[in-house]
Amino acid sequence: MRTPMTTSDFLDRAELGFGSCPGVIDEPVQPAVPVPDSTYGRLAERVRAWQAGFDALGVREGERVAVVSHNSARMLELLFAVTMSGRICVPVNFRLKPDEIDYMVRQSGACVLLVDPELDDALAGVKARHRFVLGEQTDHELMRYGIEPRPWSRPDEDATATINYTSGTTARPKGVQLTHRNIWVNGLTFGLHTRAWERDVYMHTLPMFHCNGWGMPFVMAGLGVKQVVLRKVDGAEILRRVDQHGVTLMCGAPAVWNAVLDAAAAWEGPVPGRDRVRVVCAGAPPPSRMIRRMDEELGWEFTQIYGLTETSPLLTFNRARPEDDALPAEERARKLSRAGVPALGVQVKVAGSGEVLARSNVVLDAYWEKPEETADALVDGWFHTGDGGTVDETDGHLTISDRKKDVIITGGENVSSIEVEDTLFGHPAVAEVAVIGVPHEKWGETILALVVLAEGASAQEAELIAHCKQRMAGYKAPTRVEFRDAIPRTATGKIQKFKLREPYWTGQGREIS
Repeated sequence: MRTPMTTSDFLDRAELGFGSCPGVIDEPVQPAVPVPDSTYGRLAERVRAWQAGFDALGVREGERVAVVSHNSARMLELLFAVTMSGRICVPVNFRLKPDEIDYMVRQSGACVLLVDPELDDALAGVKARHRFVLGEQTDHELMRYGIEPRPWSRPDEDATATINYTSGTTARPKGVQLTHRNIWVNGLTFGLHTRAWERDVYMHTLPMFHCNGWGMPFVMAGLGVKQVVLRKVDGAEILRRVDQHGVTLMCGAPAVWNAVLDAAAAWEGPVPGRDRVRVVCAGAPPPSRMIRRMDEELGWEFTQIYGLTETSPLLTFNRARPEDDALPAEERARKLSRAGVPALGVQVKVAGSGEVLARSNVVLDAYWEKPEETADALVDGWFHTGDGGTVDETDGHLTISDRKKDVIITGGENVSSIEVEDTLFGHPAVAEVAVIGVPHEKWGETILALVVLAEGASAQEAELIAHCKQRMAGYKAPTRVEFRDAIPRTATGKIQKFKLREPYWTGQGREIS
């Protein structure tokens, strides 16, 4: 027998087996009225009300619903409501500039746009056929309680469930089509590798727009796990909620755990969660020093993963093995800084060029309406990650050593170096520019612009940084500018960025931190 694996499987089980159990604890401090603490039964009722509302609007199966929101219970509900009805959810990074968000909404062809109240004014120019502000407006004008929504006519695990935009290496982002099967398999393997179970308490320290919160909203629901929503990352607030709610599992970029470490230094009394909390880290391999501090100062178990939006995202998983317990703390931390061993059902190999290739049921279906880019990424049954790496022949662990696509990952956010360069070229004083990622203790990498000024022109570092911040999301702007007389190029005129990065990474043990 074969039945389609769809996102409804997770919430259906939650409602059936855990209907009266705590489901979602919304962020209490937000511009919208928080959703009252929900059981999984109540969560399912609200999801059906969203679906009935989309029915009333005439939103058809396969049409796109874009959501631009901070973490919230409503955001989590929409990941289920949209996908379970055969529609396609487009979670958009709320940190982007209005014109960037507008491009994604238009490129995806979204007919419904749902916006967080805090973003409503800034995104006033971003339109769709139907536009709502999340909160009182959607509660009163969109959701339809007591009306049974139309069921998905033909559930299909190969249908696109979400379109998640990734920066890639070009100024225009690409929409990654993740299928129900992609999400299902990613959730299953994530739950298995994190040892998730019914008595866990999960806190959303990871933005839900990031590859659907890495799929955790789905698998946590399927296991009946209480989910605590955190709207904005704050180290002290994370510690407080770990203590208040008994949190046991969290995911996030290195910057999140650095914030917690900073807050723990001023925490009065024992740090909450010792020998109980498990954290999963991705976005950039963290410094081994940070991993060691997580163990020694917090007593939290640290796990490293590697993946991409195009792979749902889990590809590898690295948790300390029993045989490593006797190793010195520094050595254990060093081993944990590697990307890890392929997750169950994932195959990884390194091509002759040094690029990491992967194949699995979690690999994207396609880039939305970009057949050429899809063909470039999926070749002979392998997904080309664009990252360089090596595999340890003794234990099978992957280590990422270089970023072929020149994407800079700072604080867990992908930044296209080409996009930053294009923005800097828009300043009249800039004649040449190369943007690279350089090591940063807190953010993993930070953005450095190497600039050659036009003849007779002048500009200050602060001026160029401000120029970028006015035209793009703040996290994409360089944090440093170095002025050069020239930028080295090959005989064919190409800039070899690995040579530009080399002096900054010497002694780091790898080319990305």
